Amino acid sequence: MADIKSLDDLKSAVGSAPVAVEAAPRVPVRDKLGRSYATGKRKDAVARVWVKPGSGKVVVNGKEMAAYFARPVLQMILKQPFTVANVEGQFDVFATVAGGGLSGQAGAVKHGISKALQLYEPTLRPALKAAGFLTRDSRVVERKKYGKPKARKSFQFSKR
Repeated sequence: MADIKSLDDLKSAVGSAPVAVEAAPRVPVRDKLGRSYATGKRKDAVARVWVKPGSGKVVVNGKEMAAYFARPVLQMILKQPFTVANVEGQFDVFATVAGGGLSGQAGAVKHGISKALQLYEPTLRPALKAAGFLTRDSRVVERKKYGKPKARKSFQFSKR
């Protein structure tokens, strides 16, 4: 055994220090048609979203975005990932969404667009992640319990 009295002696006895392994760089994920696919979820709504380069056209369930989501607030929700990633008008979106109401469906499509964008172009991931668009909002309606009129509401208490 070597006589080790300092850290330098220890380093030379052990050899080279272990090298930290870096994460592999993310690679774009695209199908043979040049699209990226992702699913988005919000409340009870589930959206299947395809993103490809184009003129910024958004089609949801076979209708234009303005026809399907008539409220401006819902249209703004769908445009948020493009605004944050600074790629407005550069991608076409085709989405099918089912379940829930319009607000949940808009959130599901937004989640799907964000995931598909970062798969298509991995350099957009930090901006979308910082905005919180890649995280699924897991809040769902609480189920109704038996013996109660609603999920938590109780009947009026009567002592006698």
